[in-house]
Order: sequence, then structure tokens, then C-alpha cells
Amino acid sequence: MKRNVLPFGIIAIVGIFAAIIVFYIGVSQKADIEAEQNGENNGEEVELAEPEEIYANKCSSCHGDDLSGGMGPDLTAVGGSMSEDEILDVIENGQGDMPPGLAVGEEAEALAEWLSEKE
Repeated sequence: MKRNVLPFGIIAIVGIFAAIIVFYIGVSQKADIEAEQNGENNGEEVELAEPEEIYANKCSSCHGDDLSGGMGPDLTAVGGSMSEDEILDVIENGQGDMPPGLAVGEEAEALAEWLSEKE
């Protein structure tokens, strides 16, 4: 019984071309991925979220929607007891049960400035 190998050959050729196309697309996006990981934006202006939005997305689950606390401490008057730099240090490095790095860079700075105004 003779088997027809033509369908298998066609499938193999289509698979090879598909792999080449996927590889080419990945290589062409490599520079964009590296720039994104290094924090570069290729001249595009990146809009920073408002501190309230950053807080809602990254902090409110522990500190409450209204800053009144929960698992984490009350932050309604944190600016009265800590400076902006101290708040930034806690945001970036964590403290107690709070893990480090929940907000970094400009997000952390905006959040620290906003929280320091809460007295």
C-alpha cells in the first residue's frame, strides 16, 4: 500500500513559513519590548495617572477606599506624622506587612506628594 506524502509535505512547508513569519514579527518587536522594559518611551509622552487613581488601584484594598484603614493603617492624616520623603520611602521599600514596589518611580512620587498633604 503506497501512501501519498504530498499532504504531509504541504503541511510541513506551511508550518515552516508560519514559524518564519512568527519569528520575523518577534524580532521586529524586540527593540520596542526592550525600550518598554528600560522605561524608554521613544519620544512619546506618557500620561501619569492621578494620585487618587493610583491609590484606588494599588492601595485601597488594604488602606480602605477612604484612607481610613483596614488591613493597613489609617492614612487620613499621614501627612501630619510623616514627611513626603518618609512616605515615599515606605511606598518604595515597604514597611511591616506592606510589600515593597507596589508603586514605583513617578507613580510613587505622585502618591507620596498627595498623601503628604493629608493632615
